[in-house]
Amino acid sequence: MSNHTAEYCFKTLQVPLTEAVEPVDFEEYLITHPPIVESGPLRDLIEFPPDDIEVIYTPRECRTVVQAVPEEGEYLCGIVTLFRANIKQNVWIACVLRYHKLGTGFNPNALDKQKERQKGLPKQVFEADEMPESSSYQDDQDDLKRRSMSIDDTPRGSWACSIFDLKNSLPDALLPHLLDRAPNEEIDRHNEDQRKANRHRELFALHPALDEEEPIERHCVPEVPKEHFGQRLLVKCLSLNVMISIRCLIMLLFHVFVCVIPQISENFFFDLNSEQTKAMLRPHIQTAAISTLARSAVFSITYPSQDVFLVIKLEKVLQQGDIGECAEPYMVFKESDAAKNKEKLEKLRSQSEQFCQRLGRYRMPFAWTAIHLMNIVNSAGSLERDTELEMKRKGSWSERRNSSIMGRRSLERTTSGDESCSLTGFRPATLTITNFFKQVLQFLDSFLADMRRPSSVLRRLRPITAQLKLDISPAPENPHYCLTPDLLQVKPYPDSRVRPTREILEFPARDVYVPNTTYRNLLYVNPQSLNFANRQGSARNITVKVQFMNGEDPNNAMPVIFGKSSCADFSKEAYTAVVYHNRSPDFHDEIKIKLPASLSDHHHILFTFYHVSCQQKQNTPLETPVGYTWIPMLQNGRLRTGHFCLPVSLEKPPQSYSVLSPDVPLPGMKWVDNHRGVFNVEVVAVSAIHTQDQYLDKFFALVHALDEHMFPVRIGDMRIMENSLEAELKSSIAALNSSQLEPVVRFLHLLLDKLVLLVVRPPVIAGQIVNLGQASFEVMASIVNRLHKYLDTSQDMHGRNSLLSSYIHYVFRLPSTDPNSPSPGSVHYATMARSAVRPASLNLNRSRSLSNSNPDISGTPTSPDDEVRSIIGSKLFHEELALQWVVSSGSVREGALQQAWFFFELMVKSIIHHLYFTDRLESPRKHRFPERFMDDITALVSTIAGDVVSRFQKDLELVERLNTSLAFFLNDLLSVMDRGFVFTLIRAYWKQVSTKLYTLQNPTLESLRLDFLRIVCSHEHYVTLNLPCSLLTPPASPSPSVSSATSQSSGFSTHVQDQKIANMFELSVPFREQHFLAGLVLSELSVILDPDNEGMFGLHKKVVSVVHNLLSSHDSDPRYADPEVKARVAMLYLPLIGIVMETLPQLHDFTGAPQGAAVGSSGEEAEGEGNSMISQTVAMAIAGTSTSSPMSRPSSFLLNSQASRQHGSFSAESSRSLLICLLWVLKNADELVLQKWFTDLSVSQLNRLLDLLYLCVSCFEYKGKKAFERMNSLTFKKSKDMKAKLEEAILGSIGARQEMVRRSRGHAFGSQENLRWRKDMTHWRQNSEKMDKTRAELEHEALIDGNLATEANLIILDTLEIIVQTVSVTESKESILGGVLKVLLHSMACNQSALYLQHCFATQRALVSKFPELLFEEETEQCADLCLRLLRSCSSSISTIRAHASASLYLLMRQNFEIGNNFARVKMQVTMSLSSLVGTSQNFNEEFLRRSLKTILTYAEEDLELRETTFPDQVQDLVFNLHMILSDTVKMKEHQEDPEMLIDLMYRIAKGYQTSPDLRLTWLQNMAGKHSERNNHAEAAQCLVHSAALVAEYLSMLEDRKYLPVGCVTFQNISSNVLEESAVSDDVVSPDEEGICSGKYFTEIGLVGLLEQAAASFSMAGMYEAVNEVYKVLIPIHEANRDAKKLATIHGKLQEAFGKIVHQDGKRMFGTYFRVGFYGSKFGDLDEQEFVYKEPAITKLAEISHRLEGFYGERFGEDQVEVIKDSNPVDKCKLDPNKAFIQITYVEPYFDTYEMKDRITYFDKNYNLRRFVYCTPFTLDGRAHGDLHEQFKRKTILTTSHAFPYIKTRINIIHKEEIISTPIEVAIEDMQKKTQELAFATHQDPADAKMLQMVLQGSVGTTVNQGPLEVAQVFLSEIPSDPKLYRHHNKLRLCFKDFTKRCEDALRKNKSLIGPDQKEYQRELERNYHRLKEALQPLINRKIPQLYKPVLQVNSHR
Repeated sequence: MSNHTAEYCFKTLQVPLTEAVEPVDFEEYLITHPPIVESGPLRDLIEFPPDDIEVIYTPRECRTVVQAVPEEGEYLCGIVTLFRANIKQNVWIACVLRYHKLGTGFNPNALDKQKERQKGLPKQVFEADEMPESSSYQDDQDDLKRRSMSIDDTPRGSWACSIFDLKNSLPDALLPHLLDRAPNEEIDRHNEDQRKANRHRELFALHPALDEEEPIERHCVPEVPKEHFGQRLLVKCLSLNVMISIRCLIMLLFHVFVCVIPQISENFFFDLNSEQTKAMLRPHIQTAAISTLARSAVFSITYPSQDVFLVIKLEKVLQQGDIGECAEPYMVFKESDAAKNKEKLEKLRSQSEQFCQRLGRYRMPFAWTAIHLMNIVNSAGSLERDTELEMKRKGSWSERRNSSIMGRRSLERTTSGDESCSLTGFRPATLTITNFFKQVLQFLDSFLADMRRPSSVLRRLRPITAQLKLDISPAPENPHYCLTPDLLQVKPYPDSRVRPTREILEFPARDVYVPNTTYRNLLYVNPQSLNFANRQGSARNITVKVQFMNGEDPNNAMPVIFGKSSCADFSKEAYTAVVYHNRSPDFHDEIKIKLPASLSDHHHILFTFYHVSCQQKQNTPLETPVGYTWIPMLQNGRLRTGHFCLPVSLEKPPQSYSVLSPDVPLPGMKWVDNHRGVFNVEVVAVSAIHTQDQYLDKFFALVHALDEHMFPVRIGDMRIMENSLEAELKSSIAALNSSQLEPVVRFLHLLLDKLVLLVVRPPVIAGQIVNLGQASFEVMASIVNRLHKYLDTSQDMHGRNSLLSSYIHYVFRLPSTDPNSPSPGSVHYATMARSAVRPASLNLNRSRSLSNSNPDISGTPTSPDDEVRSIIGSKLFHEELALQWVVSSGSVREGALQQAWFFFELMVKSIIHHLYFTDRLESPRKHRFPERFMDDITALVSTIAGDVVSRFQKDLELVERLNTSLAFFLNDLLSVMDRGFVFTLIRAYWKQVSTKLYTLQNPTLESLRLDFLRIVCSHEHYVTLNLPCSLLTPPASPSPSVSSATSQSSGFSTHVQDQKIANMFELSVPFREQHFLAGLVLSELSVILDPDNEGMFGLHKKVVSVVHNLLSSHDSDPRYADPEVKARVAMLYLPLIGIVMETLPQLHDFTGAPQGAAVGSSGEEAEGEGNSMISQTVAMAIAGTSTSSPMSRPSSFLLNSQASRQHGSFSAESSRSLLICLLWVLKNADELVLQKWFTDLSVSQLNRLLDLLYLCVSCFEYKGKKAFERMNSLTFKKSKDMKAKLEEAILGSIGARQEMVRRSRGHAFGSQENLRWRKDMTHWRQNSEKMDKTRAELEHEALIDGNLATEANLIILDTLEIIVQTVSVTESKESILGGVLKVLLHSMACNQSALYLQHCFATQRALVSKFPELLFEEETEQCADLCLRLLRSCSSSISTIRAHASASLYLLMRQNFEIGNNFARVKMQVTMSLSSLVGTSQNFNEEFLRRSLKTILTYAEEDLELRETTFPDQVQDLVFNLHMILSDTVKMKEHQEDPEMLIDLMYRIAKGYQTSPDLRLTWLQNMAGKHSERNNHAEAAQCLVHSAALVAEYLSMLEDRKYLPVGCVTFQNISSNVLEESAVSDDVVSPDEEGICSGKYFTEIGLVGLLEQAAASFSMAGMYEAVNEVYKVLIPIHEANRDAKKLATIHGKLQEAFGKIVHQDGKRMFGTYFRVGFYGSKFGDLDEQEFVYKEPAITKLAEISHRLEGFYGERFGEDQVEVIKDSNPVDKCKLDPNKAFIQITYVEPYFDTYEMKDRITYFDKNYNLRRFVYCTPFTLDGRAHGDLHEQFKRKTILTTSHAFPYIKTRINIIHKEEIISTPIEVAIEDMQKKTQELAFATHQDPADAKMLQMVLQGSVGTTVNQGPLEVAQVFLSEIPSDPKLYRHHNKLRLCFKDFTKRCEDALRKNKSLIGPDQKEYQRELERNYHRLKEALQPLINRKIPQLYKPVLQVNSHR
């Protein structure tokens, strides 16, 4: 056995992931491994379904009631027969893959389909959404504020009342059976059933689909070929009213285009005359056919533009006089004048009756008008046209790409100018046209141009007054009662007696490329002009009679001319309108003729010219023929069309003229103007059987000749004999390249059919088989390329031309695979006679036609056997095609490559047809095709792969197309060929790409391969192709097909099976061989995501989306709905788990942790393991030995050595996709298999898996409705995403720069959490820029997100449970449990739904009951965390969450108690948790928590087992204690807005915990947090120092380490307040007690952390000296630990700190202090309290005054609060008892003289301050200010209880003293101050002249009132009488002495500073100084003699 394994391991390592392995022989495998299951969904996974491929015959849609078919005739040309055959087949043949829509290309989880599938989701309840709106919360706050503010005297409220409250509150519902002791297994089973019930089946339906353009693997079914229409307009003519109704008017209407071509539609004739008028013409009118009575028409406009006009022309019955005269009456007469002009009117009426009777047959042009269409369309107001189009374009995606929009719209998009001209969405308009213009001789285009801009030309024309009413509207989809231009009825046509609507044929302005599908054969004859100027004789009123003749006899005129209006459908002749008295008239008539299908040489158009005499004269006939001319229809067998300028003969043409053209000078005929061309006429054909292209005509004629076997063939002027036929045929095939594109497209279907036929059935010419395969292949390639080149608008995303793809899909068929064909079995040697529709008997009597039963073929037996087939047998099209393609070279090969898709698809359709018609679709795949064909395919695929690899850099666009075409081809082959063979083709491609990638790491090539893979894997039976039911057996397993059932239950005893498990989870060779495609996908994923594969960075998103797309498609596939089947499918992706674990360090960090902390627990271990050793297995394999012990199996992912690599080299989007894929596999994989694998994993690998789950929790966290609304308002644009895409593209191709961009990116993504979300969540709106979503949409998004979060977390929970099971089995993995707990806790901390939380708590309870010591002994920090999470959930607003959380909390206490008979640990943790919760959480609700506490009490009371122990009492104590904290919280809430009060409260609470260090620490932390929020960094730092001191106290009790601080004393230098943290009192607990000092801070690391934070806060506060003091405590610790790195950092920071002290000298500011006193009973506790407040630096008195007045004013009412403006002592009796008074005074720090020695720097003077001073001036009589001699001053010195800065910003004043200064003392102080100022200004460096001058001015300026001089005069003029004042007098005298000296210095200094402009000012100052000095001199020099008496008598003579 072991030997096997060694060999096996070696093999595993042999094939690197970058190469493809040798796939399993699929067909062979299926035969050798019969399915285990008999039937059912699993059985269906094993083989393709039998009905996989169908060939479907769909009848062609026929628009008309009767199908248009060419009528029979004797001279049918080749095309007509072809066309008839084509129409008669009347079916499309499509090959349909039944299950194609289940492939990934049609993934229903794509954006647009997802909404449907998300219907009916349950709403998940989230606490985050239940939060009250902030406003209502605010109101409660205000209420609270207005209540009294007292804080009870004791810090802990009154116990009794709060307990009473608690006992009377209501608990939540208790969980049933919570206290029952059940075995763990049972609890687990119960939890699992609960968890698995009602789960959402499809994970991907909840995950926002990837934002991809259009999946590359989607192949849409092309549109069915059909007739082309432009945009359709319906025009209805309602009424015509001429002012004088005497004329018979007959009207016609048509459209005109002004720009390029005059006319873009045929004419529509309509008649609005009254019955009375018609009666006048009765003799001339035949009975009217219903079709000619139409008054509404549908116009089609393919290229709408600004220049479309609707032109309306009126004609009237011919009368005498030219048009001007005839129109006169219509212009002159008005309705109102009718009475006046009665006679004239009578006369006119009688005249007109005459003319009608005589000339009723003839018309004359009368008037015209035009309507500018675009004006109407635009002014009719577009029906929000854009949105309509948008709607149309969105569609469902199966239509979105296809040509309904492509075909029609591509034609619209051709020119930019036409963009705006859409005729589809306007509102119907009714027009009344009143102005008609008389028709001038030539109908001017310039007039139309003028109609667009109203110019003078039209104003000069006099209008004819008539009223015509029209309705113009967009045509409805299927209008009823419609006639085609050929007068066929269009469905629906309910009643043929109703007046119809005519469809008007369009003459498009530019070519329209659409193949003919309907039969139409029309000819339009437009006579244009005639020049009879040089003809002798009378020929003035000329009309032309047009006839279509099929012989020369007058009776041969055919009734094929369409009638105009109110006449018969068809007539034999048509007359043009007469222009009165004009010998050279212009004509504007259009004669429309229905061409017969079969034309002979005798068919021609005959024109006869008549002179009409208008006046009735004797013997003058009505019409006189004045000339004849004609046009023969065929010339050399081709239809004649175009412009003709014909000569006109004066006499009737002679016999058999019709075969010749009139240009031929016939003998003895007289011609007008010497046989010159005088008649211009244009003939236009619209025909489905006349190509009007010589090359096409020639080709079809030759092929027809071959078919019919008629030789010689006449083509043009040549007669082709049979022997030259071959060369001619080949040249005609080659010449097809020269034909015009438009006819080629029109006849595309026939042309391609013919070419296919020539390939398949080589014709026999002169007894030789002529092989035309190559010629046909070449010309096909070139035609296909031409179509692509010129019709690039009608292509889909893969570059497939829609005309060609619909040809392949619907039209192409193997010759004679017709459903009606006589013998489908005889496909191979069907007869050469082409027309498969005719009965075979017809073919036998044609002399030379080669037939299988034709005795003429000498030497061949008559029976259809193989010999025949080998000689003439028809080839199989796909085989021939493959062969031609393989052997082609040069430009032909290039052409085929350009459009490879076309030939590939043809080949596939041909293969399917062949298999279908030979009934081989059921046959085994190995024997379906001959070797030869398989070799050709192999060669073809190999060369094309070679092209992809060699040309992708030069020719990327071509290669992209080629690559996708090849992939689609292989995808198709998987459905029809030997699948193992196709796998080898895929592998061949793979190898070529890999080989290239070895030499050139190029992301473009890798990207091409990904596209290829994605398309191949989009096969609808992808899962089956991967053999999902195969068991991975090592190479020589003794039992190849162990049934899966036994293998699972067998407990995996043998090593073989162990190996098997590893193989299932690794990309091992057996895995990749048997699951070939899945192996390729996962290998690609693994290779591209490999962090060392730098170049592929840009492909991450792409490769992840390949996997994402596959999985989400499986997820929604109805075939895999069964869980057992899904588990099989998931098995194909098990290695994904390992791959994602590998990428963990690069995934986007969703946890938002500051430094890659997400990889926490396993980070260090992982690093260790990765660095220290190569994995054992690999080492062994290298050494060539084997590791046979089952413990060490090859690890699929060696932890990469940089396990702690920086996070986030993947974008958030890719990471999310990858993680959702991982969750899908975990959700659907078989749990036993997972568990078995987890057992095999090492601890560090399991830890890594847990880290991955931790990341998943954060990734799929619910964002909350609020977040969605916020994002919505951000209006996210797609650009952000585009930038990312661009970056990925750029990054793809570089190495070093990538690192840089990646870093900046990691940064950007982390900081913009919500933007990332934005991206994912707005998926379905991104196509429209409009981003504002409706309420409902937001609700829907939140609903989906909630369900996704719940499902994702439940999957994580399931996985955690499996891991816990694994641990229970192995015992060796206990260390994993901490990680499990960590993930659980993290998930509790995120936003979770109530549903998830209840399962989560159930799991947590089970975990604690299984491993109680885990929490209470090992993972103590986790215990603290758990308590915090449980408490937070206990205060949830949702009752189910509370119920489960309370249950968990109760059981936690109970378990802790059972371990050691007290639950001090949980007690401690819970109390601390509550404290920190209360201190930090903004929206914390004590009401709910109170209920939970009550619930816990209730559990304790109900718990019978522990009733006798102390447990219930301990619980009660704990609950009451918690309740107290809660009550404090309520108070804190009241003071939420009053920061000082809030901090005071927290301070009190903390003080209350003096005896429980953990809790005091918690509250100090809370205070630090609050201070930091308000930027009080100094105070925050103090809180941290206090915390550190507290920790130090207890650490010194616990451990005796010299380098640790001794306790608080060590911290004295930082702050004198710290001593209060010393643990000296008797009630201090000893830290050894269970549960005390157990927090994470009570360790050396904790202490260091606190101190580092303190240093940082001091630094932010600018107190750098304190930073130094903090580091003095830290340095010894680091020195003891020899931590050079930390020491380096610290000294760096110290250098910074001292640098800043130097740099900021003189610019530092720490704070401003105010004394604030509160007076009034309204203040409650604060009444008569005085504080010193510390405010930010430079706070003015007005600011703090405004703040406090505003704050208390808001609380008590503005009129209730007053600020006392002075600083005098307050007498409370004099104040209004109903008001609140605040007194605010600015105070300064006060130092005694001795202190000043130590307080030197600015910092010294502003740190550790306890005494403050403020001065109040007063006089003895009560005024504040008086004269100098009566001005006293009171100094008040305040002492606070603690030194500033302290842990709060206001400190109580505990002592006050007052010092009163007499007037002379006040004077001394003033003078000292002035002198100091002078000294400072003089010695300032650098000198400041302005400052100096200011001080000087104040000292020596004369104007100064109460200035120095006055002071001296008041106090020094006399020696005081009171000896007590002697000293003061003397001191003042000395001050003045000093003062004068300083003034002198200052003046001197000033002199040196000033410029010349200030000389005068200096002199003035000096004069003043001298005056002052003189005045002071006597006063200063007078000494008080008493003071200078010698103390001892001096002995003078010594």
